[in-house]
Amino acid sequence: MSTIQQEDFIQSIADALQYISYYHPVDYIRNLAAAYEREESPAARDAMAQILINSRLCAEGHRPICQDTGIVTVFLNIGMNVRWDATLSVEDMVNEGVRRAYNHPDNKLRASVLADPAGRRSNTRDNTPAVVNMRIVPGDEVEVTVAAKGGGSEAKSKFAMLNPSDSIVDWVLKTVPTMGAGWCPPGMLGIGIGGTAEKAMLLAKEALMEPIDIQDLIARGPRTRAEELRIELYDKVNALGIGAQGLGGLTTVLDVKVLDYPTHAANLPVAMIPNCAATRHAHFVLDGSGPVALEPPSLEDWPQLTYDASKGRRVNLDTVTREEVASWKPGEVVLLNGKLLTGRDAAHKRMTDMLNRGEKLPVDFNNRFIYYVGPVDPVRDEVVGPAGPTTATRMDKFTRQMLEQTGLLGMVGKSERGPAAIEAIRDNKAVYLMAVGGAAYLVSKAIKAARVLAFEDLGMEAIYEFEVRDMPVTVAVDSRGSSVHETGPKEWQARIGKIPVVVA
Repeated sequence: MSTIQQEDFIQSIADALQYISYYHPVDYIRNLAAAYEREESPAARDAMAQILINSRLCAEGHRPICQDTGIVTVFLNIGMNVRWDATLSVEDMVNEGVRRAYNHPDNKLRASVLADPAGRRSNTRDNTPAVVNMRIVPGDEVEVTVAAKGGGSEAKSKFAMLNPSDSIVDWVLKTVPTMGAGWCPPGMLGIGIGGTAEKAMLLAKEALMEPIDIQDLIARGPRTRAEELRIELYDKVNALGIGAQGLGGLTTVLDVKVLDYPTHAANLPVAMIPNCAATRHAHFVLDGSGPVALEPPSLEDWPQLTYDASKGRRVNLDTVTREEVASWKPGEVVLLNGKLLTGRDAAHKRMTDMLNRGEKLPVDFNNRFIYYVGPVDPVRDEVVGPAGPTTATRMDKFTRQMLEQTGLLGMVGKSERGPAAIEAIRDNKAVYLMAVGGAAYLVSKAIKAARVLAFEDLGMEAIYEFEVRDMPVTVAVDSRGSSVHETGPKEWQARIGKIPVVVA
């Protein structure tokens, strides 16, 4: 029998969450670096380079890989012989660990968890509570898996109750293209099959906690039906040509994981959950001997890459005109310089409500660019913490009103835009620029000054004004309404040519 001390458990959780905020799993880095070397799409290769450079900077600087530092999920296998020397419940101890980690003064993480989700949606300020899953198992140890799951990838989770005779492969290949690029590929897909609806979802999430090993599996060959399914889905999902950040390319997924469970004869529950470029999870075991400190990885596993800013078109945001914007081509790399406004979901909702009431906005958006971002708080001498883009499609419903009533010229965000937003961009001769999801710390290096202009009560969702220097972005929707997220994957699916086009 082992005795687990309350403080040891709490501190181990906190340390692990700090660890995964700035260290990618080495298996992810090795496989992404290999995919980068294989990649033939220039746009996808550039995106992968930014993710790899960002990851090394974070590992060196101990700052978050992504500005979305996630909602915490914890899986616990608690030995039946374990004794707890604690006054708090297990879930309360986990939440205290989360609280410590996210308020760490040297690496403060973004608080993204909101209470009253269907009502006031008020920020809990410390990213609690976590989502805790517990099993009681034989033994006298506590096995812990901690993960921090970003909202962009979690939002793309899918579930279907298929008929027993339906094809899981067909469902996945039909569903993945509908997910867009908001989950920040290249990443992993976790597939849960069987059980009941909630069991399938849990299996899919658990599958994402496993190491990337698809190349080893391909080399030795499958031994089970689940392994056969993994290889088939890996090949066919990549053959869709979606590519890094949805720009089109050879690699959309680095691995596909499958877990299954017996199910009712009338059912075939299937869940699919993606893990993004900010793959974050760690595993450790408490045996009563004290807290666990995870061993830092060797930076030799990270490739030595630098970002070449000379290849992009430099743009002065303070003087840019609609005529200049009209000359930008889809897929072109642009380097932003000057003053860049920010605003995301809550700010857009508040601004459109004000416009609907005929009120004047607190910020003049005429001929300005807005960046969809919720940055991490700065520490030490930082101007701003990691400040990568958030999923742009969430702002689609506000886009036409913002463009037509404020004179907004352009937007910067992550992933694709929907049809309504593209039409609004075309009708107003505006532009949408894409920043790489998963390169938040790299982006923050281009931000030389930051100040809050309005809605300070919204915290990270306030309207900031950034002063940027050579911030790299890609023209994703030009002023004529051409979208690289539509043309890129089609081009690369045709090039790869392994499977027919799947109609959703």
